[in-house]
Amino acid sequence: MKKFLLAIGLFACTAGAINLKAQDTLAIYRKLDSIAVIDQKVMMPMRDGIRLATDIYRPKGNGKYPVVFSRTPYNFNTWIDGKMVNGPLQAAYEAVSRGYVYVVQNERGRFFSEGEWDILGTPITDGYDALEWMSKQSWSNGKVGLIGCSSTAEWQMAVASQNHPALAAMVAQGFGAGVGRVGQFMEQGNWYRGGAQQMLFTSWLYGTQHDKLAPRLPLGIQQKDVQRLQKFYDMGPEYPRVDWAQGLRHLPVHDIIKNVQGSEGVYEKMIVRKPNDPAWFKGGLYHDNMPMEVPAYWFVSWYDVSSAPNIALFNHVRNAAKSKMVADNQYLVIAPVLHCSYKRATENTIVGERSVGDARLNYDELTWGWFDMLLKGQPNDFKTTQPRVRYYTMGSNKWQQAESFPLPNTEVKNFYLASAGKANTRNGDGALSMMPPAKDIPDAFTYDPMNPVGSYGGNVCCTGNAVQGGSFDQSQMELRNDILVYTSEELKDGVEVTGFIESTLYVSSTGLDTDVTIKLIDVHPDGKAYNLDETIQRLRYREGYDKEVFMEKGKVYKVDLTPMVTSNYFAPGHKIRIEVSSSNFPRFDRNLNTGGNNYDESKGVVVENKIHHSKQYPSVIKLPMIKK
Repeated sequence: MKKFLLAIGLFACTAGAINLKAQDTLAIYRKLDSIAVIDQKVMMPMRDGIRLATDIYRPKGNGKYPVVFSRTPYNFNTWIDGKMVNGPLQAAYEAVSRGYVYVVQNERGRFFSEGEWDILGTPITDGYDALEWMSKQSWSNGKVGLIGCSSTAEWQMAVASQNHPALAAMVAQGFGAGVGRVGQFMEQGNWYRGGAQQMLFTSWLYGTQHDKLAPRLPLGIQQKDVQRLQKFYDMGPEYPRVDWAQGLRHLPVHDIIKNVQGSEGVYEKMIVRKPNDPAWFKGGLYHDNMPMEVPAYWFVSWYDVSSAPNIALFNHVRNAAKSKMVADNQYLVIAPVLHCSYKRATENTIVGERSVGDARLNYDELTWGWFDMLLKGQPNDFKTTQPRVRYYTMGSNKWQQAESFPLPNTEVKNFYLASAGKANTRNGDGALSMMPPAKDIPDAFTYDPMNPVGSYGGNVCCTGNAVQGGSFDQSQMELRNDILVYTSEELKDGVEVTGFIESTLYVSSTGLDTDVTIKLIDVHPDGKAYNLDETIQRLRYREGYDKEVFMEKGKVYKVDLTPMVTSNYFAPGHKIRIEVSSSNFPRFDRNLNTGGNNYDESKGVVVENKIHHSKQYPSVIKLPMIKK
């Protein structure tokens, strides 16, 4: 991730060109200065004496205003490499010009903030203390709204669970790395999917975690000195670029960052944690046993790293809220874009290499209408004009709306895997059938961890050049013999698939442990096969993430995979396809099949895996189809 471009959450991640000419940046500063009191590098105190660097922009005069608060691990300095930049200033101007105080703060241990950094800026009491401090200032009306995308959103849920009375509204976008456990999903902040490591954090932490030998400012430094230093010393190290397409291949996984001469830090602590490690429940992650009594506007992307758990969290908060007001003030937008790319949608939005049409929305109008209603108490038409759920259906390329997700008019249809035992490659005999085969003739393939199936597109972010997210034609990939391909008949009538997609596979292996991967594909009449969503299951965790149960050679096991999610119209002439394999690398780490720790191993075991399908072993994918 870029250490600056994402620093301001909703605004900066979508604001367009940051590096304007110097005179343009100066013009933005002058516009802001004409309406705002600019108070940079306020050292806000936390309960343990640690102070967090904070920039505050508030309307001139003696009025009391609501606060829009963005907390981030990224560099929001208005000076980078001795030059003024416009991103933070533009975000501040947008808020102040609308009658808000805009506050942006670094997590503890980041840049000019004191203390030691950990993911999500733990302890979560920092968020509570910031709300307390801001709500008591003479310029505050006592109400605070949170805003951000990615790492500026992920901390919001756990802090909201502390129930500070000043917290009146949230806008959370691309927030999956803040979700520990919700319903069927035990991802621990996107670290895992189905018990397999999502490798995005390896590349992300290379450029984020601190080097313990890096210079730091002394504790207790005065604000005036920080203001002076920020103009030529932004505390942002310039890390050498890494070829992550090669870097992520290094084994053992534990040493990947070390191998590219990165610093040691939280990665080395996190990589050894298993999915149910107590440490996941002591930091800044939100788990579904924590209260959430805050109105929230949730923004999700179909090609983000955690679409399904993000939507599951929206449902959880809405259903678990004790207050009817809170339950009635949960709203969801699902866009057909990559991670934090909402405003990058165009009249012809291309996600990967697939056109999904005009996917634009006026996000500023939505966001400020939300805040005006909840932070200012201003009557507006938000409630009457905005649907509970606004989602984009690819294929038909249109925005749609519903009162809930999944949609009330959903009919789940089972598509069973079938073949005569030769489903390998798209030229095989794999099929999707409305009935399971009578006889079990399994499909076998060899999984070699040293020759994994490569990640081509997908629901991913933050892996540098290793994986480009989005929808790409998978047809060439489907010529690999270690990919099983199951395809429906050509559709006579178009069908819309919108909702959570559950799948159950019956698997046997010659190994103690292995992975099963699955992709949902839209096959076009010209043969192009576009990926919609994907998931994985590490089989040692098939019975739950609180224990490891290894396999017996040749024994058939029922495996329920983590649900996928999408909204896609399969037009007449298209086909529905499922790919099954045992790797999707480096989207997910490789299972070395040994039954060992995996993170500290350098050699793998080649195994033969089989997918069984019959009345006895009804391997199935359940598609939520919308009745018109």
